[in-house]
Amino acid sequence: MLRRSLIKAATFAAFAGALGFSGLALAADKVSVQLDWVVRGNHAMFFVGKEKGFFAKNDIDVAEIRKGSGSPDAMRLVGNENADFGFGDLPTLAVARSQNVPVVAVVAVNQHSPLAIISLAKTMKLTKPADLKGLTIGIHPAGSTYIFFKGFLAANGLTEKDMTLNSVSPPYESYLLLGRVQTVVGYVDAEVPELEAKAGGPGSLSIMMGADHGWKAYGSGLFTSQKMIKDKPDVVARFVRAYREAFDYVVAHPEEAAEITAKAAPGYADKKDVLLAQINADIASTFTGPDTQEHGLGWMTKTRWEETLKTLTDQGVLKTALSADDVFTDTFLAKK
Repeated sequence: MLRRSLIKAATFAAFAGALGFSGLALAADKVSVQLDWVVRGNHAMFFVGKEKGFFAKNDIDVAEIRKGSGSPDAMRLVGNENADFGFGDLPTLAVARSQNVPVVAVVAVNQHSPLAIISLAKTMKLTKPADLKGLTIGIHPAGSTYIFFKGFLAANGLTEKDMTLNSVSPPYESYLLLGRVQTVVGYVDAEVPELEAKAGGPGSLSIMMGADHGWKAYGSGLFTSQKMIKDKPDVVARFVRAYREAFDYVVAHPEEAAEITAKAAPGYADKKDVLLAQINADIASTFTGPDTQEHGLGWMTKTRWEETLKTLTDQGVLKTALSADDVFTDTFLAKK
């Protein structure tokens, strides 16, 4: 079905050109984007894609970029067709698929998870997972951070009974700075730059990356609905192509990307430096890997997804068996 739709689109384009319609202006396809949270550096591709004309060049009009309230909600909204594309944590997408939410990953932005356990270095230096025993940990009891935390504990022979959990709500950093908890779970490309600035600058935090301690999984990425892939494969192909072009630009020009995002996102005029720190954190540690070196940014493979699903299953996070084909497609990655 997908192949036939793409062939039909290509055939129509060739036919129109043969009839002399090559200059005919067709209306761009209007789409909406659902973010997982408030605007962060790893959302820059959407804003850069609009500003630099990558979406327009591919006949895509991104009419709306909506802030979110967590990856699970973003996936439900896209799955329910309340948005065309979404951005969120890909392990959480696997959990959503096991709950029959019809969403599919199309780009992996973080080749390695940016999730970590964070403490103030002056009060507690984290060197190994066992250091968490007996500590008070701030954790949001739902969403991507909790899914990560459960898997992280299981991977390292720990349970929630080994520590005291305090339920926290964003912004997580305030609980740590005020001494209400000893550690928090967060993203090195989101909470950490702001928290580090408030805690005393570089070196003020102790950060234990999940990817270094058994959490072998993709991080966040771009997704869409099964219905969108079935009914509008050409739109998905063009959106993914434009998004990956914008992704390349963000990595090549992080300061400009931060400036564009700060100007475009309401209420972010004074947050360029934070956005830049978030982008640079990803450039340094999560955007690239062996697959991206060969195929370009955003690449996904069946083998890597199988590893992600095995991690989720082995660590008790995923209760229903899934195959890699249930959660991702690389169909549109080859069309850059």
